[in-house]
Amino acid sequence: MERMIASLILIASIGFVLSPVLSPGFSGFTPEQFPIPQYRPPIQPAGYAFSIWGLIYLWLIVGAGYGLFKRAQATDWHRMRPALLLSLIVGIAWIPVANLSPLWATGLIWVMWGSAVMAMMNAGRQDRLWQRTPVALYAGWLTAASAVATGLVLAGYGILGAQTAAYLMLGLALVLGLFVQSQRPDSPEYSLGIIWALAGIVVANMASGNVQIIGLASLGILMLAGRAFLAR
Repeated sequence: MERMIASLILIASIGFVLSPVLSPGFSGFTPEQFPIPQYRPPIQPAGYAFSIWGLIYLWLIVGAGYGLFKRAQATDWHRMRPALLLSLIVGIAWIPVANLSPLWATGLIWVMWGSAVMAMMNAGRQDRLWQRTPVALYAGWLTAASAVATGLVLAGYGILGAQTAAYLMLGLALVLGLFVQSQRPDSPEYSLGIIWALAGIVVANMASGNVQIIGLASLGILMLAGRAFLAR
């Protein structure tokens, strides 16, 4: 059973990586996908920030391969695999769904986030580079991405203004990030994933001079970096 699930993790990781190749790709929701078009939304990171997926994809595949061929029956690896498998399977479908419906994609990304965080929480303390690090970085980015998607939906469907939605979701990402990091202080890569997204939000808001969002995102970077440093 352990070897079968380890094999499925590797297959799902490869499918996850191939998903952008077999679809039009994704670099953020387009303005016209919402009833109220979102042009330059303050919650959305600059396009370059999405390049982190290249690192996440590669590390997940390498980690899955190491887990299958070196740690197929290791108990500490097996504890995290069911949750990670769920996240990866949902992730395979995420880009096609996101290109069709931001609303459904937002629901799915929270499922991806929750299962990725659960996998990180259950990861063992051995083989950090191949087991915990890729999952932590993946979960960290998803923490920010889930908040960003929700902020866009709130503004795009007229529930909140774009600025208010950005405040709320940046705050949520920070609270979730600090809490999860406090539960796994041995995984600073988790905070690094969120910090990368927040830096992208800072860059995206520089052109418009949105000082409030720049300040809030910068504060989040400092708090997460400080928490990760103190944990060490």
